[in-house]
Amino acid sequence: MKKLIIVSHPNIESSVINKRWVNELEKHPDHFTIHNIYTEYPDGKIDIEKEQKLIEAHDALILQYPLYWFNCPPFLKQWLDDVFTYGWAYGSKGNMMKGRKVALAISAGIDKEDFQEDGEWKVTIEQLTLPFKTTALYTKSDYKGHFVLYDSHNAPNSDALEKSAEDYIKFAMNI
Repeated sequence: MKKLIIVSHPNIESSVINKRWVNELEKHPDHFTIHNIYTEYPDGKIDIEKEQKLIEAHDALILQYPLYWFNCPPFLKQWLDDVFTYGWAYGSKGNMMKGRKVALAISAGIDKEDFQEDGEWKVTIEQLTLPFKTTALYTKSDYKGHFVLYDSHNAPNSDALEKSAEDYIKFAMNI
């Protein structure tokens, strides 16, 4: 079954990293369904039933986003709040996320060394993504971790961008 990639970038057309990742994913239409929520819902009004049916049609969910202020973009948070409803994603009768594989793909402008407890920001990427892991646990999903491109601001000026696209596909294929 195909994997659903929820792309959450407020301006994908001006993006370098996330746009490149989407282009790479598009080369594998038999494996991935790419769903850009900012493009799908420019007015910010999410069709909850449509989104839930889309998730149900896939066995894995990858949330792809740039790290914004050490978190996900606000529309992705709204999407999670709106779509992962009681009775659907969790609760006594909510089991639609149960066993579904969930992973993250993140572009981060900061160096990996700075994402250490003894680094400049005193926090790890594991700590920053803990709410996603906890949400997966709460919904009885199968959390598969994260793929991160660190120092993304410098990636377009090096081989890191192309390598990240290749590595991301490998990561996503193995979810």
